[in-house]
Amino acid sequence: MPRPVALAAASVAGRAVAARSPATRAVVRGNLRRVVGPEVEEGELERLVRRAFASYGRYWADSASLRPTSRRVLARRFTVEGREHLAAAAASGRGGVLVLPHLGAWEIGALWAARQGYPLTTVAEPVEPPELFDWLVAEREALGMRVLPLGNDATTGLLSALARGALVALLADRDLVGDGIEVELFGEPTRVPAGPAVLALRSGAPLLVAAIFMRPRDGHHLVVRPPLDTARRGRLRDDVRRVTCEIVGELEELIRLAPEQWHVFRPNWPADAEPDRR
Repeated sequence: MPRPVALAAASVAGRAVAARSPATRAVVRGNLRRVVGPEVEEGELERLVRRAFASYGRYWADSASLRPTSRRVLARRFTVEGREHLAAAAASGRGGVLVLPHLGAWEIGALWAARQGYPLTTVAEPVEPPELFDWLVAEREALGMRVLPLGNDATTGLLSALARGALVALLADRDLVGDGIEVELFGEPTRVPAGPAVLALRSGAPLLVAAIFMRPRDGHHLVVRPPLDTARRGRLRDDVRRVTCEIVGELEELIRLAPEQWHVFRPNWPADAEPDRR
């Protein structure tokens, strides 16, 4: 299927899912209401919710079509803001911790990074059945990523990657394990992973917050923010909390640039908690 047709079909499919999934639509509406604030009218919020489902459909179409593409093809539809921060981290000899939200099409960024000579190491949440997890890992590794299973040994593996000078990429706007740092995300208490801050503070690697936006018709735009201040100032616990709060502030700014591309379709605040149906 030609790429423009595939992307359009995926967007239509996403909107169809929204129409048939009132419970999930309500979750997305609640998440986006926090992002855009009370001043946005209900009609505009509903349009934003529909666009979020369309965007998610496009994300899956993008992910399904990713192949080890040539540098030239990627360059035609991939732009970068803050490339110098990524290059400096890669050249530092200490590796780098790249922190992203569930925004846009993050996996195509891994393909771009690998083609630029910056292969990424990341973690993946185990899913059932195991064959599906193995397939997901194989697909991501084909794009140039090294994937570690989320678990007790993940931190050791990530620190080893940083010690070799590798770049580590982590999604950090949802606490999947339940042991994250309590912060305020868009003005309301929730938890986010402490891992990125812990890794940067323990390794001395620069910590960069980034996001990969999908452009309106096709293509992607990577934004890499300047490195955060991860100098040790006191107890590790206090430093982890300070750095994590700074990460959250950066994530909020990036998500506000394209809230309809924030692909969080489950409750993300304790006030909206529901039984985990994974």
